[in-house]
Amino acid sequence: MSQAPAEIYRQRLEERKALAAREQRQHITIGNVRLLVGIGAAAIAWMVFAQKTLPGWCLLLPVLAFVPLAVWHERVVRRRAMADRAARFYERGLARIEDRWTGTGEPGDEFEDPEHPYAADLDLFGKGSLFELLNAARTHGGEERLASWLKGGAARETILARQEAVTELREKLDLREHVFTLGEEARGKLRSRALVDWAESPAVLPAWRGLALAANVLLLAGFLFWSRTGLVTGVMLAGAATAAVGFLLRPRVLAVLVHVEEAVEEISLLRGLLRRLEVESFSSELPRRLSESLRGLGEPPSVPIARLYRLKELIDSRDNVAMRTIGPPLLYGTHLAFAVERWKARNGPQVRRWIDAVSEMEALLSLAAYSYEHPADPFPEIAAERVFDGEQLGHPLLEASKCVRNPAYLAPEPRLLVISGSNMSGKSTYLRTVGINAVLAMAGGVVRAGRLRLCPLAVGASIRINDSLQGGSSRFYAEITRLKQIVDLTVDGGGALFLLDEFLGGTNSHDRRIGAEGVLRALVARGALGMVTTHDLALTAIAENLGPAAANFHFEDTMRDGRLIFDYRLRPGVVLKSNALELMRSIGLEV
Repeated sequence: MSQAPAEIYRQRLEERKALAAREQRQHITIGNVRLLVGIGAAAIAWMVFAQKTLPGWCLLLPVLAFVPLAVWHERVVRRRAMADRAARFYERGLARIEDRWTGTGEPGDEFEDPEHPYAADLDLFGKGSLFELLNAARTHGGEERLASWLKGGAARETILARQEAVTELREKLDLREHVFTLGEEARGKLRSRALVDWAESPAVLPAWRGLALAANVLLLAGFLFWSRTGLVTGVMLAGAATAAVGFLLRPRVLAVLVHVEEAVEEISLLRGLLRRLEVESFSSELPRRLSESLRGLGEPPSVPIARLYRLKELIDSRDNVAMRTIGPPLLYGTHLAFAVERWKARNGPQVRRWIDAVSEMEALLSLAAYSYEHPADPFPEIAAERVFDGEQLGHPLLEASKCVRNPAYLAPEPRLLVISGSNMSGKSTYLRTVGINAVLAMAGGVVRAGRLRLCPLAVGASIRINDSLQGGSSRFYAEITRLKQIVDLTVDGGGALFLLDEFLGGTNSHDRRIGAEGVLRALVARGALGMVTTHDLALTAIAENLGPAAANFHFEDTMRDGRLIFDYRLRPGVVLKSNALELMRSIGLEV
């Protein structure tokens, strides 16, 4: 990459702003011309009707001028809006690069799960979360796919395929910009699940389309009979028959129309995404396979989606005053409902496949954007053997200027790190750093590290565990419940990474010592890799008892002028001093 991402973003931001300003000037100019045409039309009408100095055909002149002006004006307004949205794309990208992104994106609150083994502990969702940092999806399906990747690991082959895809997609800046601008154009997010449920639902209307057509033909024959004979009997009979058909089918027609209106809301977004992905070429296997699944054997999916969008527009047109008048006698809504059912019968089984392909591509584009904007962050090496070996690990949610990096090594020897140190020394942040980089690696993304080598791991964490007044559980009970959940991850012998903060801190020192050693011995015996932090220096003896399978590390602090100073550096061995008493005395407590 010859230019830094920030430089490219700033350059493109200025270009999009200049384009928006140019289109704004055109917008004003065309608006003034349309005003002049309107004034001219009024003058011509006055001379035609009042002064009788111009022939009537002159009224066509302003109409002939106004129509192309209106078309031109609409295109200019659309180009200006696209340029404005593209500018926002680069502004948000710069905010992420410059660590100003918190609160600017989707927090993903709906994906939070208090029972998940690490989501809350590692800040996957919420304001300032990993999801907010990564998410670039414009559909709900894309967000769901990204969230599922963060909440669950993947096989080694899947991770490697995603890495290959992200490597290609991160350079497709035009594609990522276009996808963002399409999403910004929509009023809300496409509800992918609702669309799939609707497309796969059974037909509501009976196969009586011929009856509705026959009623229309009968009504037309009644009008022809009236025009020739002057008798209204035929019209009245035909109208009664049409009304009977409409009344008979009305409940099911309304059910079809209401359901499709709810399901296809913001379907223009899906149409645009499909249209762009159909024409994009890819070299890596995963995007190429997704693109080929969209093309299929018949017409590209953007074509039937465009037809569905047109049906939605026609359904919306029922609110037009004219259609409210002539629609019921013509069974307008009934015929639209039959058209919707025909579309669903033909294309419904394919919608899930289309949505899945778009959702997966959006999740990959989210990882690609993060990789592009953080070129110093490497892809981890995905090993076949049980290992977690990292250098210069940093927390991706912390500002780069405040992020202190540390190593992490877990393998057959040692498989467990017991980390001691005082409050605020960096123990919890270190566990989160290890965990969140493991999550990024399992999702297929780059990691905040100088280097990381690891195997696919099921992550379990007990870092942010609290008591629950509503649930009637203590902190200790909540902690051991999570601990059981983590132990269950190792039952089948698969790789697991456990991260336990202030291990069993909610019970007495005697029970803590016995319980901690028993649980850790079981986890280590099952091949799990993990880290535990503690204030209780008695627990550091566990590492000695487990021999080469465990090791002690610590974080230090220094009291200076009544203030605790931390360097947040991981060091081998057990912490040798505690400043708790000095800190208590420094704030005036008599101890």
